[in-house]
Formats: sequence, C-alpha cells, structure tokens
Amino acid sequence: MGGCEPALELCGVSKPYLRLTHPLVRDGQSLRRASWDEALDRAAAALSDARDRDGTRTFGMFSCSKATNEMNYIAQKFARSAIGSNNIDSCNRT
Repeated sequence: MGGCEPALELCGVSKPYLRLTHPLVRDGQSLRRASWDEALDRAAAALSDARDRDGTRTFGMFSCSKATNEMNYIAQKFARSAIGSNNIDSCNRT
C-alpha cells in the first residue's frame, strides 16, 4: 500500500470492511454522499480559503519514514508548491 503503517492501522485502512466506498461531504450538521468531483472541489476550495485567510504558516505536512523516497518527495513538493508551506517533517524525528 505504501504509507505510514501505524497511521494506516490507526485509521482502519488495514481493515477493508471499515473503509468508506464513496466520499461524504458535510451539509450543516450531517454528512451526505457526494461525487468525487464535488468532494475534491470542496476540499480544494477549503484549503485555498484557509490559506488565503490564515496564511501558509498554518499548514504542515507530516510524512512517514517508511514511505518510499518518491512518496516523501511528492509530499514535500505538494506542501511547498501547492500550499506554499515549508512546514514539513517526518516520523523518523518523533
């Protein structure tokens, strides 16, 4: 799978019967099923709004030392390029 094993276990990803099979979005106090396009658009808009409102220093990326170099490179590239944050760390320091 290629991820931080303790985090994947904590999130239940290693138990496929617990995984969501479709995205959910919040409408008021409840969650409803949504298309992938709607869910990703909402997530992108919320990240952009938070960045514009609070600045890039409010974001951070936490990566896993057990991930491949390529996955860690993509994580830091996303944090720096898309978010504009240099707040990047990994679990090998914790």
